[in-house]
Amino acid sequence: MKKTTAPIALFVYNRLSDIEQTVKSLQKNKLTSESDLFIFSDGQKDGDVSDKIPCVRNYLKTIDGFKSVTIIEREKNMGLANSIISGVTEIINKFGKIIVLEDDLILSPYFLSYMNQGLDMYEDENLVFSIHGHMYPTKMKNLPQTFFLSFIDTWGWATWKRAWDKLNTDPKILLEEIKEKNAEYRFNIDGSHSFIHHIKANIIGRWNTWGIKWYASVFLSDGIGLFPANSLVRHIGFGDDATHAKITDEPTQEISNKPIDITKITIKESVIGRKALRDYYLSLEKNCAKRYFKLFKENLKRIIPIKWAFDFLRSKVYDERNSI
Repeated sequence: MKKTTAPIALFVYNRLSDIEQTVKSLQKNKLTSESDLFIFSDGQKDGDVSDKIPCVRNYLKTIDGFKSVTIIEREKNMGLANSIISGVTEIINKFGKIIVLEDDLILSPYFLSYMNQGLDMYEDENLVFSIHGHMYPTKMKNLPQTFFLSFIDTWGWATWKRAWDKLNTDPKILLEEIKEKNAEYRFNIDGSHSFIHHIKANIIGRWNTWGIKWYASVFLSDGIGLFPANSLVRHIGFGDDATHAKITDEPTQEISNKPIDITKITIKESVIGRKALRDYYLSLEKNCAKRYFKLFKENLKRIIPIKWAFDFLRSKVYDERNSI
């Protein structure tokens, strides 16, 4: 019996050009006509008098090519984290599975096929929490075609209700549980990036991000996610208008121009895959530190207290990286 294609949830705000690119790339997928698309359009922020959101919503009403298109227009601004948590929960409670997209992704024509195959193949494997279409541009040459990581990525992913039900949105509890397990080093991808800092920033209200809570929930449940060696997603959302991804050191990423053949593999984290992820994050931290050291020196020239300059450097390295 043929399984149904997963519903797609697309979360948009006010960047019309990025949204158009995301939708156009999605429309080129073979399974588009078999997929239900739910678009969550966040509302205008208080004090915003621009016409960006009305323009976005006018465009959304022209989208076709899908089995169905449902537009959910938020009256008020929920913010990305609240919008995604609320929207994913709503759709997954109804359909049991979901493919999640944000409005700044370019997708391979084989993205939907890969995601639906992964959802079908690992549906009953309780340790598998998610299917991911994006893989970072690592220098590792011998990655298997698909592999598992004790990690999640937020740029084009899918999950099931059984996994999403494990989401804990309380960052304080998540941090306590990670510390109880003495697992900070592993949570930080073997010390390559301070994801613990992301949780702490959510605790004090400096950030409000959903992905780090999802990652911590998966991590604490000993869950893993399926990743492709060749990315089916390219992120285009860096810039001043982005909510979190203000800058990047990523090279221009190519996306796969051929289908990925999913065959069932052993359900455990890939050693080589983890090394590739660790090396990638180490390279980013090195580039960030190098760039912000120049700003650090400028602060010293202006006779700003050294402690403030160190705090500035540390916060910039973390804050300006793409947080999840």
